[in-house]
Amino acid sequence: MKIRIKGDSIRFRLTQTEVKTLSENGRLFEHTNFGAEQFSYGIVLNETIEHLQVSFNNGTITLSMPKYQGQSWHENDIITFDHTVKTTEGNELYLLLEKDFTCLDNTIEDQSDNYPNPKLS
Repeated sequence: MKIRIKGDSIRFRLTQTEVKTLSENGRLFEHTNFGAEQFSYGIVLNETIEHLQVSFNNGTITLSMPKYQGQSWHENDIITFDHTVKTTEGNELYLLLEKDFTCLDNTIEDQSDNYPNPKLS
């Protein structure tokens, strides 16, 4: 799972295995260790929401996805879910969750579990 944060937007990209794990287990988390501290980010399926939501607590970003969408995501052709939320400070935070496609250019990262890029066909 990869995240990209830029300004008031957060983008999560998941490989095929990660999408299946999320669909089957209802949660998926990654951790980055900074010595004595750890940064975590992940996704949970939530049956009480209708749109993507996000929280940030104790060094962890948690993206919540509606359970009815997440449970079948690995079996369908839906690529992207997105939603804009208003924060308590009055600004807007854009959330994007998507399947990770192989890159069109050469890259050194392992892409063996990424979805095939439709632009390559």
